[in-house]
Amino acid sequence: MSIHTRLLQFTDCHLLGDSSSTLRGTNTWQTLQATLAHASTHQAPWDITLLTGDLVQDDVLGYRHIRRTFETSQVPVHCLPGNHDDLKGMSQQLSAAPFHLLGSFCRENWLVVMLNSCLAHSAAGSISRAELARLADLLHTTHHEHALIALHHHPVPMSSQWLDEVGIDNSEAFFAVLDAAPSVRGVVWGHVHQAFDGERHGVRLMGTPSTCAQFTPRVDDFAIDSKPPGYRWLHLHEEGALDSQVEWVF
Repeated sequence: MSIHTRLLQFTDCHLLGDSSSTLRGTNTWQTLQATLAHASTHQAPWDITLLTGDLVQDDVLGYRHIRRTFETSQVPVHCLPGNHDDLKGMSQQLSAAPFHLLGSFCRENWLVVMLNSCLAHSAAGSISRAELARLADLLHTTHHEHALIALHHHPVPMSSQWLDEVGIDNSEAFFAVLDAAPSVRGVVWGHVHQAFDGERHGVRLMGTPSTCAQFTPRVDDFAIDSKPPGYRWLHLHEEGALDSQVEWVF
């Protein structure tokens, strides 16, 4: 039996400072708790937690709820920002173990890189030259056989006009770095509030639904879907296989 690392990805929690408040009629604190309860029942144990952005809804007080939810975690919690996050606020609240902000880590023979795709004062994303250089350097100098890249914004079209206007604006540069690194096996993101699974040049591409409300797929204008909260599990196998699936909570 192959050795594998089990990761769980939770994304787009959109927490508010007041845990009783709602966003578009959804209590995001309650849906996060329901999502984590489902994961604990159906997926435990796992090795690493990924939080891939929009942890709060433009409210730095929401990070205290992230902290109290995950601070007793027995596994590392790796975080990156989304367009509704405040990087300074994240740094202040999520700086001590088990939290790790951005950066990268190695597990078995896998490298996992947490990228910052945020563009100041914009819902759209862009990966800076410095981040692209960091990614390229890690992929070419870190001792690993396989790599997974995590970020917030989607690097490929989602067949949704309004949503594709707020994706990454320099995807070609991003994929140029990946194309030069044969170790990359997968890319995973949030932001889109829906499930996506595709492939490009042998690299698996995965979008993950929110722990709160979802966006209706493949529509021109913004709309809320009836899908429940969700999250994703990923199994990184030592020989390079990547198994992954979205789990819906209700």
